[in-house]
Amino acid sequence: MRLMKTLQLSGVARALGATRRVWLFGLAMAASGAAYADSVQIQVWHTLMGPNKAEFEKLVKQYNKEQGDVEVTLRAFPTQAALKQEAVASRKAKNGPNLVQLDDNHSPEVVAEHRDILPMYELLAKYPIKDANWFLPTTSSFTRDARGRLLAFPWMAEIPVMFYNLDQYKKAGLDPAKPARTWADLQGDLLKLRDVAESNCPYATSEQVSVHLENLAPLNGQTYTSNENGLDSKSRAAAALQFDTLYMRHLSLMVSWKRSELFTNHSEDRASDALFAKGDCSVLTTGSGALGQFLAAKSLKFGVAPLPFYDQATKTAGRPFVSGAALWAIEGHPQSQEKATAQFLAWLSKPVIAAEWHQRTGYLPLTEAAFRASDVSFYDRMPGAQQLVAAMRSQPVASGRGFRMANYDRIEPVLSQGLNEALEGRTPPMAALNNAASQARAIAQQK
Repeated sequence: MRLMKTLQLSGVARALGATRRVWLFGLAMAASGAAYADSVQIQVWHTLMGPNKAEFEKLVKQYNKEQGDVEVTLRAFPTQAALKQEAVASRKAKNGPNLVQLDDNHSPEVVAEHRDILPMYELLAKYPIKDANWFLPTTSSFTRDARGRLLAFPWMAEIPVMFYNLDQYKKAGLDPAKPARTWADLQGDLLKLRDVAESNCPYATSEQVSVHLENLAPLNGQTYTSNENGLDSKSRAAAALQFDTLYMRHLSLMVSWKRSELFTNHSEDRASDALFAKGDCSVLTTGSGALGQFLAAKSLKFGVAPLPFYDQATKTAGRPFVSGAALWAIEGHPQSQEKATAQFLAWLSKPVIAAEWHQRTGYLPLTEAAFRASDVSFYDRMPGAQQLVAAMRSQPVASGRGFRMANYDRIEPVLSQGLNEALEGRTPPMAALNNAASQARAIAQQK
């Protein structure tokens, strides 16, 4: 009897204990729900992929965990077209995002004029980011208007660069600390990579329009379009592409590389990046934002250098255009959400956070403090990285400030197609460039 009574009491105690735990759990969940309900919710839509997407998700998770006033929700899209299509639908449903990632269309003022856009300088005038000494204050074509006002948050700013495989350079007998600075010197290196290191892919390129057309101009001291790269033109449609003998020389050289199997892969997207990440290609030209993918490839050892130039055109290489993508604020949200959006951007601007983003992704530092906060050991792992980023702090010459051209998002595919026709031997180089320039002129004048 005593044993039965003990068991019964034990069962009651367990039941009471279980009830108490359920009650405490429910109380905790209710408190958590109340805290969640009290926080201001904001949405950020983006098109980041791979390691850069994972890094952004990690930072947002950290931000949400550190404070309870703002809850940031991310939504990823596979393409810019998919993001924009959904943004139109969300506008009608009045449940749109607070921030969206938009690629550089080389007409930022046109984007800023849209009724759905809240220019960044207006948002930050109401809710300033303290001590924000921007790393790229002189960039006039990427996220600023003609008056120098910040239109968007340059979170994914990048430049085209040259990555090279350290192991394959050593195998070819090349000095990894001295990558080629001119296209002629690079040809000599590629021959050794092909013949000595037996590389099946000595050279590849992604973002071929940026590398082989747009930035060919500022690196060699020239303007890309008429009217001082469209920056001094009142009419956005007035700027026209200027493909002269420099372009003829360069594209002819690239065609010869293709025929001799020095240049094996080219694309307008980032397809060639994957080949370099796997170690299949020795040299790659692409955007600096590819760094995250290469850091994730554990067996890959690589260096980074500026794009080559032609010493017949200029004694000193110029600075490339800054481009990439930025976060644009969306109009029409309550004041509480605008304030929360600014708070989130201020957190992203903190030196430690912005430095981590720069080092994990390859995007340019957001602020001067972020550049100074970058770990020296990070740069030591990649020959040339620190010097390349530091060079972007200098004041760009007129040809390197950026360029503006109407409807460039529709012009770029035409230029890429022209490159494909020349590189694949379907059209002579100059004819391909002239055809593309003629089509670009007509597209730029369209309303």
